[in-house]
Amino acid sequence: MSIRDAVISAEGDRMRWVELPGGEAPRVYLHGLGATASAYFAEAAAHPLLAGHRTLMVDLLGHGLSDRPQQFDYSLESHADALATALTAAGVTGAELIGHSMGGSVAVVLADRHPELVSRLVLIDANLDPADPAPAAVGSGSIASYSEAEFVAGGWEKLRDRVGPFWWATMRLTDRTALYRSARRLARGTVPTMREMLVRSPVPRTFLYPEADGPLPGEDGLREAGVSVVAVADCGHNIMMDAPEAFASLVAAALAA
Repeated sequence: MSIRDAVISAEGDRMRWVELPGGEAPRVYLHGLGATASAYFAEAAAHPLLAGHRTLMVDLLGHGLSDRPQQFDYSLESHADALATALTAAGVTGAELIGHSMGGSVAVVLADRHPELVSRLVLIDANLDPADPAPAAVGSGSIASYSEAEFVAGGWEKLRDRVGPFWWATMRLTDRTALYRSARRLARGTVPTMREMLVRSPVPRTFLYPEADGPLPGEDGLREAGVSVVAVADCGHNIMMDAPEAFASLVAAALAA
């Protein structure tokens, strides 16, 4: 296991990841908003059903080990393009992407904008549609209900008190400007939407979501487009942590299909 990086901007900003050696095809794990990849995916990546491939647990800009450029807009498109630069520098093509929440959204955009880099998508309760700002929530909608100045000046403290110590353990490592801009642009979504990009993608696609949250909005349309939609029992949003054995089994099956 090693920490690697790549320069992804003219200013010298670096994206970093934890890499596990192995064979092809490479697997890339992407974390959600305010998270880090190794903290959320290390157990899954080392599971006997998933180990053995070259594995990159990537921290998006502004998060975890990666740099926090203040000139970056942190849109899903910019996150995807920065990731494409890093993967290209790492010699990665045709990767199997496993993305959680916002990371799943970035994975969808990456596959649409840089199709040569992606051979499969496994999305874990990913954001597919724009979201209305909601001050009482704890995700991107809550953050987007502030202005950037309000959030950076102190709004983040209210969010800290709502998300609880587990999420805050990694969210506190995220640059506050990056956290705000990522959440704001995630809530705004893309044009076309992430859902539309996913529907038109030609690669094998699997979408995992907590059974307790079902039914998944738009599930029939996803299935008609060839997306394998799977409800996972006995878990919350962090499926890989809440149900690690089921998660490993389902991801291994999706990547072998």
